Amino acid sequence: MNSIINCIDVNYQYEDGLHVNRIISHLNLEVHQGQSLAILGQSGCGKSTLLNLLGAIDKPSSGQIIINNTDLSGLNENQLTKLRAENLGFVYQFHHLLKDFDSLKNVMMPLLIQGLNHTQATQMSIELLSKIGLEHRLNHLPSELSGGERQRVAIARALITKPKCLLADEPTGNLDQKNATEVLNLMIELNQAHDSALIIVTHDEKVAEKMQKVLVLENGQFS
Repeated sequence: MNSIINCIDVNYQYEDGLHVNRIISHLNLEVHQGQSLAILGQSGCGKSTLLNLLGAIDKPSSGQIIINNTDLSGLNENQLTKLRAENLGFVYQFHHLLKDFDSLKNVMMPLLIQGLNHTQATQMSIELLSKIGLEHRLNHLPSELSGGERQRVAIARALITKPKCLLADEPTGNLDQKNATEVLNLMIELNQAHDSALIIVTHDEKVAEKMQKVLVLENGQFS
């Protein structure tokens, strides 16, 4: 089974005046293709920081992060951007959809950025939005969608490029129980269909229980 993300002795810290705050400490992690993983922990334990490290958004203070066999330490910003676009999808607690774009255009955007022609991007996006039950919402703006619908569009946008790994930061935290369950099940179903890895950062044990593996982050380390 292919290793999609590999962290080796990763540390992350920042200086606050005279103090050094260590957020992530000597952390090791390996995530494989098709694997689902929950990182569980209380607010402020470093979960979001870790997700930013795994997503090649932040750089570790020391240690090694390898994504799809590429060591991040030697990459410049343009190379990191390309690596993220080709390998990773992101879903957040708040949808971050483009407010002036309808559902279809929001989902198409990553494909167009990658250089796919408009016809193909349209077809692929309609197929995915139809698969997740939003074929009747293609031309609706985010403001015209429910919270659950907005999050489903965000998931479709994250998965439209078929990333090797989907990184989700409290993806159901802003939804009621019914929509949270539907969105979580959708993420699991689509990732299984694409045989991609799924990493969810959460403080919700019910969300974590649905993943194949659960790790608890405490004091910057897995306990």
